[in-house]
Amino acid sequence: MTRASLDKQPHEVASMFDDVAERYDLTNDVLSLGQARGWRKEVAKAVDARPAQKILDLAAGTGTSSQPFARAGAYVVPCDFSLGMLRVGKRRQAWMPFTAGDATRLPFKDDTFDAVTISFGLRNVQDFDTALREMHRVTRPGGRVVICEFSQPTWAPFRTVYTEYLMRALPPVARAVSSNPDAYVYLAESIRAWPDQPALAARLQQAGWDDVAWRNLTGGVVALHRGFKKG
Repeated sequence: MTRASLDKQPHEVASMFDDVAERYDLTNDVLSLGQARGWRKEVAKAVDARPAQKILDLAAGTGTSSQPFARAGAYVVPCDFSLGMLRVGKRRQAWMPFTAGDATRLPFKDDTFDAVTISFGLRNVQDFDTALREMHRVTRPGGRVVICEFSQPTWAPFRTVYTEYLMRALPPVARAVSSNPDAYVYLAESIRAWPDQPALAARLQQAGWDDVAWRNLTGGVVALHRGFKKG
């Protein structure tokens, strides 16, 4: 089984997600204590996909995150660099245009999409500043980006409890439900090392995004960041 390190070598991260692909969605529901589905609903509201819009869903995995955009009538492209994830997704939803792609070198033309979104995937990109610039490149003028990622709880006592859960409770739970529990040790470590809400907003601005704002979910366990590309 593969476990990526915090230097996030692309081949290690891709291989790690290949290993967990079959039970990935189930494991996420269990480890998030059922919160993952609610977070996905909030992402769908923030993206606000409309009929005939083009939506790029990065780190889409098996395509679960892409379904709400398709149901809204948008043309959604689920994109991921884990071929194992893409294979599972294509088997389950053959009609979706699953696409293999690296977030730092997206295989799309400039100004293609009305919205680009990524949920719980930016943290796994080795050079996420380059990824933010690539997202900006492929978004049409006037388009938007929505990023859903683990963040820092805003209430200090809860932040302490949450950190304890990540490092002590999450690994044994993962051993019970995941096909690659070591991958979830990496998950806990990568969450702890991730920038907080203002720091990620600053990185978005540096990548060219305007009107950047964020909203906390579950007390800041997760944050939704949104930005726009100038028309």
